[in-house]
Parts: sequence; structure tokens; C-alpha cells
Amino acid sequence: MPETRPSVFIVDDHSFFRAGLRSLLAEHGFEVVGDAPSGEAALPLIGRRRPDVIVMDLNMPGMSGAEATRRLCEGGQPPAILVLTVSTGQGDVIEALEAGAAGYLLKDSPPDEIARGIRSALEGDTPISPRVARILVERARGWSGHPKGEREPLSDRELEVLRLLAQGLDNGDIAERLFISPTTVKRHVSTIFSKLGVGNRVQAAIEAVRAGLI
Repeated sequence: MPETRPSVFIVDDHSFFRAGLRSLLAEHGFEVVGDAPSGEAALPLIGRRRPDVIVMDLNMPGMSGAEATRRLCEGGQPPAILVLTVSTGQGDVIEALEAGAAGYLLKDSPPDEIARGIRSALEGDTPISPRVARILVERARGWSGHPKGEREPLSDRELEVLRLLAQGLDNGDIAERLFISPTTVKRHVSTIFSKLGVGNRVQAAIEAVRAGLI
């Protein structure tokens, strides 16, 4: 029996980009089940096609990608929504993530990074472009506040993983940097989340900054 390919729906107002992304995703083993040029056009189609992942642009005529994301996340169990855009504006990044986006990548990311980001979003991770991760860390540095209660201290290795995680590196890249296996990195990330009391990589980076760990 053939293996089921992850299904993807593309929302972007540029037809040329949608066509190119379709080809890229097909080459990486995804099934594109539809696309739309706007949030308004996408919502009813997504409801019918039920993709595993939505790749969402932000700046489109009419309904923005952030608003479309918010509306999709208001329903029961939405697909993972990965923002893929040109914007590095802090406001856009925060708005998209607060709306419920599973991750935030930039359109000039290498094709392999985009494909990895979609797979990470499918696995419940939060793929973030390194430039976007820096924006979030800078925002966290500007926030007031103190760590919540007493935390179990992180080991030296966990701190190394956390610093690389906050730079936007995925588990595979962290494994290469630290000369350990991706499975070991995944175990460290899980422990870091538990010790910091967070649920994803973005929250971990922000809590780490607020706690003065990085």
C-alpha cells in the first residue's frame, strides 16, 4: 500500500509563486490539495479539502493572512498553519503567532528549509526563520518581568541547545553543531520545555531571555 503523502494547501496572492511552491512541495513528497489567492477564497476551500498543513502568506488583498489564520484557529482542530512571507516586521511576526500560526518562515529561505519547516509544523513543532527568531528575542529583551517561580536549573548541554534553539536552528542543525544525534537533541528540547514550563520553541526562547539564561 503506498505511503500517504502529507497534504498542503497554499494561500498566496501571487500566482507565479503558488506555481513554484507547488513544484517545490511535490519534489519534497507533499501533496498540494489546493491553493487560493486570498484569505476569503481560501477559507471555504480549506474546509472542504482538509489539508494537513496550510502555507499562508500574510500581506494579501482583502483579508490578511493573520486574520485568515485567526479564523481558522477559532474552529475545532485546525490544520497546522505555516506563515511563508517576505515580512520581517516585528508586528507581523507577533500578530501571526498570536493568531495561531505554527511557524514563521521567510520566502527567501532555502527550499530544503521550507520543506523541513512544513514537516516540523506537522510534528507539532514551531519552525521559525533565524532572522525572525532574532526579532522575537529582541522583543523579549524589551519586556519587563521576572521568571515565574523557581525553576529547575538547566544543564550545560541544555543551555547550549537552548541558545541554538533561540537562534532559530532546527533539531538537525543543532545536532550538527553539537555533534550529537537529532534524537538526543529532541530529548534535550523536551526537557527544556518541561523545565521552563513552555509548550514550543518560541515560548522557550522568550522565557530564556526573560530569565537571563541567554
